[in-house]
Amino acid sequence: MPYAHLGVGARPGVPVDEVLELVGAVLREAGLTRAHVRSLGTLDARAAEPGVAGAAAALGVPVRGYTAGELAAVRVPHPSALPLAATGTPSVAEAAALLAAGEGGPGAGGVLLVPKRKSPRATCALAGFVPVLPNEAAPDVRLLPLAHGYIAGEPGSPPSIPTPHTTAAMDTYTDSDTHDLRHHGDAEVRDEKLIDLAVNVRTNTPPDWLRERIAASLTGLAAYPDGRAARAAVAERHDLPPNRVLLTAGAAEAFVLLARALPVRRPVVVHPQFTEPEAALRDAGHEVGRVLLREEDGFRLDPSAVPEDADLVVIGNPTNPTSVLHPAASIAALARPGRILVVDEAFMDAVPGERESLAGRTDVPGLVVLRSLTKTWGLAGLRIGYVLAEPETVAALERTQPLWPVSTPALVAAEACMSRGALAEAEHAAHRIGVERAHLLAGLAEFDEVRTVAGAEGPFVLLRTDGADTVRERLRSLGFAVRRGDTFPGLDRNWLRLAVRDRVTTNRFLQALDQALLIGGR
Repeated sequence: MPYAHLGVGARPGVPVDEVLELVGAVLREAGLTRAHVRSLGTLDARAAEPGVAGAAAALGVPVRGYTAGELAAVRVPHPSALPLAATGTPSVAEAAALLAAGEGGPGAGGVLLVPKRKSPRATCALAGFVPVLPNEAAPDVRLLPLAHGYIAGEPGSPPSIPTPHTTAAMDTYTDSDTHDLRHHGDAEVRDEKLIDLAVNVRTNTPPDWLRERIAASLTGLAAYPDGRAARAAVAERHDLPPNRVLLTAGAAEAFVLLARALPVRRPVVVHPQFTEPEAALRDAGHEVGRVLLREEDGFRLDPSAVPEDADLVVIGNPTNPTSVLHPAASIAALARPGRILVVDEAFMDAVPGERESLAGRTDVPGLVVLRSLTKTWGLAGLRIGYVLAEPETVAALERTQPLWPVSTPALVAAEACMSRGALAEAEHAAHRIGVERAHLLAGLAEFDEVRTVAGAEGPFVLLRTDGADTVRERLRSLGFAVRRGDTFPGLDRNWLRLAVRDRVTTNRFLQALDQALLIGGR
């Protein structure tokens, strides 16, 4: 059994539940359980903190307290300015975990299994130890778990990962995962006063006219929700009959419904993309295959990369986080008899003219199109989206929904957003986003260290720079939140996603990015 050691950094007063929740997330990311944990390390001044001591007691492991000097002597992969100023070490969690793992026995060296992860008042990292052979150059070695959840060299670990036979890498290991599929952009800004480039919701929304419509609906909250008018409005907007429309509490609910309602045997998700579809499928007990699109191909879809026997395929268009807009013909080519083809078009209304959209198509067998109204209209807190699919699929999904799944205010918002005036406003916003995105990309092109994914079409861009996770922490200290990329399968710690914002905000961000890169030795 692989043994692991936790490192925890905590603010005074952090509750034990918050620490345990963070610990659980880190262990899941490593594919391990509480039974693998041997100790919890922290700053000695925090060892008696009730939240830390209580978490160790719940885990049944000892607390190891280290002095600030001991922690400061450990080189950590992901330094941060705030803990450095407060404690003298750039990461209490990583330093403590590595120190504890290094005490595993004679000739043992600590290696980081999971980098530090954050909650509002705590950080947590996970390290293990492996034997260091005399001839090994070990100081810079980092060991990360493989996709199948094994640690290299452990009995029973797979000998190798199969070589892909297509232009996209195939990854069908599903027992555990090194990517945090439940991490979303809102976690980057929660409880922090930062300028938000991490969340893809359009700023200055919802507009006043939509707020007023939603507010007026509150007088009718005593009645049960009636979705007929909103459903008809969505159907008319896409020139479809109402029985091809299902209203949902955001696109996220639709992914859960698909995972639970459809009798699929081999689902495949095309990555990098929004992680909730795979998370929902896993939660429903499915083994999920992956098609990993490659950077060298511009993260473009190759339909031949999808296995022929896949009976459910999920792809985003435009894709989050790559901002790639795939040709509608390429996606439609994935359709097969007996296959459900799910296209997440949550950001399609941010594309002028919604070109390459499959919404409204009835000639593609098994097609399911998901739309969200939360991004363009600023309704993430209201939760409203919809599904467009064959009547039989809609009926199956509807049977899985609870009664009255969409609230009256959300239904009113959906109907309002289908009006001609609203659609014209969304089209104008899409053009404006294109202008601001071009400005952001031009600014990023000035940095030799930065490489962006070409041909971005969504309200966000994806960039690569060495040590992006460290750059992200420096940006936070400068007041900006950006979305980490390593939670997306197919990406690693060197990727960041940036939401498109207005020109003033973008210019301020570019100045902060220049400072963040300069600190790193530019």
